[in-house]
Amino acid sequence: MYRQRQEVDIKRGNVIGDGAIDTVYLMAEKTPHSPYWVNIEAVVQDGRTNRYTRIPLKENSGYNPTLFLGDFTGDKVEDIMVVMDTGGSGGMINAYIFAFRNGQFRPLFDSEVFNNRYKYSVFYLNQYKAQVNSINVRQTFIIDLSTKNKEYLSEIYNADGTLKAPIQGFVSPIAGLYPVDFDRNGVYELLAYQNIAGRYNADRLGYVQTTLKWNGREFGTEVQNVAIFGGDQMG
Repeated sequence: MYRQRQEVDIKRGNVIGDGAIDTVYLMAEKTPHSPYWVNIEAVVQDGRTNRYTRIPLKENSGYNPTLFLGDFTGDKVEDIMVVMDTGGSGGMINAYIFAFRNGQFRPLFDSEVFNNRYKYSVFYLNQYKAQVNSINVRQTFIIDLSTKNKEYLSEIYNADGTLKAPIQGFVSPIAGLYPVDFDRNGVYELLAYQNIAGRYNADRLGYVQTTLKWNGREFGTEVQNVAIFGGDQMG
């Protein structure tokens, strides 16, 4: 079935670096009776020459594709960020950042590369706790599970707080990527979110939050934290 290409998003900024205001379009084809988009690509119209440059995406289908323009490298030229939802149960995204280098747009960030680089182990401990090991960053986080409801805990723990059986959880691929100018200097860092899951995807224990900063070659890890969910107050 023929699907017409549409503008899904449009942003204007100096992405080529010659001082002219360029226009960046996010183009895609919408599937019938669905919010799912296919054949997504970024197209840059040079503000000085009016020429068009197409930027293909490795994963080019998904929900809610969006554009963001901002300087991630500190060269005073805006870079192009594309994010789309995959629609999976884990709330995962595909995300890319491109910068104009030596006459063409080159990738600075690829969510698949990020997912392959950051590895974790998650397992439950006695006395209503879970441990998250961030292997690359060489940090350990302990999550207090005691605020979970009694039914949840009774499925996993004996009355004395010991595990009924060993349980391993997991950290999902990247679920959120947000540009944040932490230093307020006009250069954006990245804040990446990953779900920490217990026995299954919807069994959320919290989020791994990784702050990434461009170091001249790649987005390196600045800091990594774990955010947890609160429980109901007693009394």
